[in-house]
Amino acid sequence: MAFLMSKPLIFDPQQVPVFQVDTHLAAVPAQHLTPAALQARFANPPLWQPELVRERKFLDRAPAQAAVLLGLVMRDEPTVLLTQRPSHMSTHAGQIAFAGGKSDEADVDAAATALREAHEEVGLDARHVQVLGVLPEYVTGSAFHVTPVVALISPNMALQLNAHEVADAFEVPLAFLMNPAHHRWHRYEFEGVTREWLSMPYQDGEQLRFVWGATAGMLRNFYRFLRA
Repeated sequence: MAFLMSKPLIFDPQQVPVFQVDTHLAAVPAQHLTPAALQARFANPPLWQPELVRERKFLDRAPAQAAVLLGLVMRDEPTVLLTQRPSHMSTHAGQIAFAGGKSDEADVDAAATALREAHEEVGLDARHVQVLGVLPEYVTGSAFHVTPVVALISPNMALQLNAHEVADAFEVPLAFLMNPAHHRWHRYEFEGVTREWLSMPYQDGEQLRFVWGATAGMLRNFYRFLRA
């Protein structure tokens, strides 16, 4: 589920100029991205503060609780599981997102929401997932209060996409996303309002995976958590 916009985009985010790239910040060392290191970090979390917690509000609606699965596939070089929404969708068409969505009353916690949604969207079986913990809530401009649930995913997983909700599922190297040299800041002004957001574009063969907005914001907070 993507959260940045709940109405058709009035601009092409890929065409908005970049005003800063964070090459001055250090990447997360490779030894901190192993399963054991990630488990230890969540078992004894550091004192830290998320960098991005709330987008500028653009939709007047009641707040809604949601959760996403920030899933780390434990390959020889760990990757992050991401999805792309179908182009026919009325909202968030074509955008890249984590599997996830709005919480149901039956969900006992954020992890239950994230696992249920991941199963519904990409067929991810919970037996292949080990939840490590959660990151602080991220509030989107459309009033979704999103809890990122960080989890390890076995590379033995088998995915089956729900074509109604997901056009594609793919993986981006975790080391790439945890390197601020790939974190780009954009600024856009419309009707007197200035918005800023991050992008982390990844060249996946011949296809550019334009990770941006709320998804990039939650990944940036994960970077801050691992670097604290």
